[in-house]
Amino acid sequence: MQRALRASLADRLRRARPELAERHDLASADGLAAAGAEAIAPTTGEDGDGALVAVVVRDLDLAVWARQTCAFALDLDTAAAAAWRRSFTRTVFLAGNPEHLMTRFPPARTAPDLSAAWTAPGPPAATAALRRLLKLLQADAPVPTGPDTPFEVPGAPEGPRPPGAPAVPGHRPPVRRDLYLATAGCTLSDALVHLNHVLVEAVMDGLVAPGDHLVLRRIPRLGGPPDRFAAVRAVAEAHLPGRLRAAAALSGPQPSGPE
Repeated sequence: MQRALRASLADRLRRARPELAERHDLASADGLAAAGAEAIAPTTGEDGDGALVAVVVRDLDLAVWARQTCAFALDLDTAAAAAWRRSFTRTVFLAGNPEHLMTRFPPARTAPDLSAAWTAPGPPAATAALRRLLKLLQADAPVPTGPDTPFEVPGAPEGPRPPGAPAVPGHRPPVRRDLYLATAGCTLSDALVHLNHVLVEAVMDGLVAPGDHLVLRRIPRLGGPPDRFAAVRAVAEAHLPGRLRAAAALSGPQPSGPE
């Protein structure tokens, strides 16, 4: 499993910053660490040259938020998606009411129930005023247990797209996938980060498309054969230096149908 997680992390680095693969041995732990440090450095801070998205969250229902996160990523044009990905889909979550911010900070997307709103990917300076106004979302409660939660990715499965879109390659019939979240030691804030990266990058890779049926499954830990997952969020194991764990994952496709 460790080898598969390192391969997943290397693939993420390669897709976001392909030039790193030419300078570092992404097959080794040291090479991965060096590439990761080099990749993150220029995208952080207020003067960074990377792209950042700010998400204002009023109410948090993970499945509802995940559905709208997919919709946001699907709406991005190719250039915006590419710039954001070069910054490893960096996202800041803020606590606030989108309804009170519409005029001063027009969002790129707002959830229909006004539970969340997203800014377009842009330099950190573009959202600096918003981030000074609102506090970081502090959701330190553990992820609640509950039944599996199905949801459909918004949008028509087929049809023309706006000029410059999509960020996803091509069209295909809808599929069904399981969206896994490892809940052991995971807070709601952690869950937002992990699911956000998995979902938006899956959209960019064409793994998630309009009309797909996803099922959010919350389980203590992710394991099993590595090939059961089409995408994995690999993070450092807090108490085991040098080791990785799967924080979230997306399963391979299954024929779409009723739950």
